[in-house]
Amino acid sequence: MKEIGESDFQSVVLDSEGVVLVDFWATWCGPCQRQGPVIDELSTEMGKQFVFAKVDIDQHPNLAYEYGIEALPTLMVFKGGKAVEQLVGMHDADQLRKSLESAAAE
Repeated sequence: MKEIGESDFQSVVLDSEGVVLVDFWATWCGPCQRQGPVIDELSTEMGKQFVFAKVDIDQHPNLAYEYGIEALPTLMVFKGGKAVEQLVGMHDADQLRKSLESAAAE
């Protein structure tokens, strides 16, 4: 999974033709620490089909503001540079897999 910020959000997420999962998180967020390994596992399993990225909201507050991040963790699924789904809170691998596959099928 790739750590991104304001400088590369455009190229990694918005300019992508495919499906991108962005994990908005913070180091002090306990649920984020538990969600991270689930996303890492999916990234290893599905990294050839989808892009996985994470944004530390403390280091990149402008992105958090721009995308209306009010709770952590928040995961956003983008397709063709547009946000197609927002998932707030903890999600297991099956839920995330379904979200990614659903976005890819649309």
